[in-house]
Amino acid sequence: MRAEEGFAAAAAGTAILIVGVAELDRTWRPADSPVMDVVFLLLVAGAVVAARWEPAAALGTAWVAGLVQLVAGTPVLLAEAALVVVLFAAARWGRVATVLAAAATVGVAPVLGVAWVRSLGVRAGGRGGHVLYDLLTGYSRQITVWGLLLFGVTFLAVPFLTGLMMRFLSGARAAQAARQVAEHDARQAQEIARLRDAQNRLARDVHDVVGHSLTVILAQAESAQFLDDPARLKTTMQTIATSARSSLHDVREVLEPAREPDRGRRGGLDSLIDTVRSSGQPVEAAEVGEARPLPPELDAVAYRTLQEMLTNALKHGRRDRPTRVERRWPAPDSAEATLIIEVTNTVDAASTHGGLGGLGGGQGIAGMRRRLESVGGSLDIRQAADPDGPTFTAVANLPVRSPSPTLSSVSGRSA
Repeated sequence: MRAEEGFAAAAAGTAILIVGVAELDRTWRPADSPVMDVVFLLLVAGAVVAARWEPAAALGTAWVAGLVQLVAGTPVLLAEAALVVVLFAAARWGRVATVLAAAATVGVAPVLGVAWVRSLGVRAGGRGGHVLYDLLTGYSRQITVWGLLLFGVTFLAVPFLTGLMMRFLSGARAAQAARQVAEHDARQAQEIARLRDAQNRLARDVHDVVGHSLTVILAQAESAQFLDDPARLKTTMQTIATSARSSLHDVREVLEPAREPDRGRRGGLDSLIDTVRSSGQPVEAAEVGEARPLPPELDAVAYRTLQEMLTNALKHGRRDRPTRVERRWPAPDSAEATLIIEVTNTVDAASTHGGLGGLGGGQGIAGMRRRLESVGGSLDIRQAADPDGPTFTAVANLPVRSPSPTLSSVSGRSA
């Protein structure tokens, strides 16, 4: 409870006591009754003070005050009109049961009050109380009684309905605020997911580019130490420098915020095979079927997938055995338009203990799978026994669809 609210409640209770006692001073009462009158006023003041924080208790206290007034014959006082605050508070802050009890009070209290005053001939205190008392007892026509009942119900219903309306408005504002918070949290979660996805995509691209280039450079550097011919050594060093420059260029393109998805694949799939060959690793390449241009997103997936396959083969494969690369294109009238990229390499028997052997088991496999699945493709890894040693085969299935006529015509004109 804030200090300002507590002070206002205490001031209201004090005002009720002062006004009530002032009214009782002008009331004709038996000598032994003032104590119950004061108890009645204390109950009324207590109900008003507690209305904001304990609506149910305040409503119950108000009914107890009415019972004390009935038993003790306390006169009708204007001070008890402050009990409308209890009805307002019950509707505004009370629980459902308290709201229902307050609604019943609006209908029942005026009926009981009119019947009680008319039947028992209760005296009135104060000038205002006399006016109300005369209205209740000075007329015998039924229409007057019904009019007073209507007035009483209206008098109690207005604060009750006001509290109920404010309750609904507050609930609507709270629901709107909660909805705004939920929408903000959802947007924040989406942004975090987008950033994480971008981070993972960047990490995957850097892994593919740097891993492939450094593997090629490492293989070339290792072979250079066994070269005695200065001319061949010079050629190898030039190849290393070319690979390093190409890697640097690819990394820069990966890190460009506005890079296009089809950039960074100069020379296509054949260039990857040539790069591995230049490192000294023998590669047997075959292409079955008629090659066709791919849309940028499929071309990127095919390039990065073959790049990772060759990187793993170069890292884990035997140097004295060739790496076999086969690309199988679907026939133009084939029902299953799928490009199959298959890379097979022979590994040492000791490399098979990890399960994936020459294909590696790190981020590369997961990255290839994610890339292929993002366009409806799949990755299959197979192990087989061979007279020269265990072989591992990675098979990528990439759905093929031709570029749109617009893209094809644009590419033709630019060419």
